[in-house]
Amino acid sequence: MMKEILFITGNDEKFREFQEILTKVELVRKKIDLPELQGTPEEIVTEKAQLAAKITGKPCFVDDTSLCFNEWGDLPGPYIKDFLKYMGNEKLSQTLVNSTDNHKAKALTSIGYCEPGEKAVCIQGFTEGNITLPRGENNFKKGWDQIFSPGDDERTYAEMTSQEKHSFSQRMKAIKKFEEFLGE
Repeated sequence: MMKEILFITGNDEKFREFQEILTKVELVRKKIDLPELQGTPEEIVTEKAQLAAKITGKPCFVDDTSLCFNEWGDLPGPYIKDFLKYMGNEKLSQTLVNSTDNHKAKALTSIGYCEPGEKAVCIQGFTEGNITLPRGENNFKKGWDQIFSPGDDERTYAEMTSQEKHSFSQRMKAIKKFEEFLGE
């Protein structure tokens, strides 16, 4: 029997992606309205994981993905959702691309895991790349796949198939490290 772990998320697409990649444990999804915390990516996921473990009384994990612009001292980082909400992909990418030659960025997925009564741990994976003007179909409606071009690839995440993206994405890297951590 596989180990069962609660994944605290309300995001259908994220849950599907984790199920596709993290196959050595049984994921059970639970939606809990956790507070929107501020801080570093590590602080945010560890605090949320501890809150979730306290509420559920079971081993659980949360994740958060950041988009960090080198030129802006890693902002928007974990606040990317708010930047997109108020600016959108077009305006956000134009603000960087039109103001500097430094378009380098890092996509970072942080996973916070906690056993009840224990201290949470943070596991991360990242992919370096560049910010571009929006290109491709935005498969994740509120995401930034249209403006992030990973590594030396000229395509944005939105111009790739999900299999291509999974092969090297920051989420894939974080999930693989999480699998190793779980010892599965």
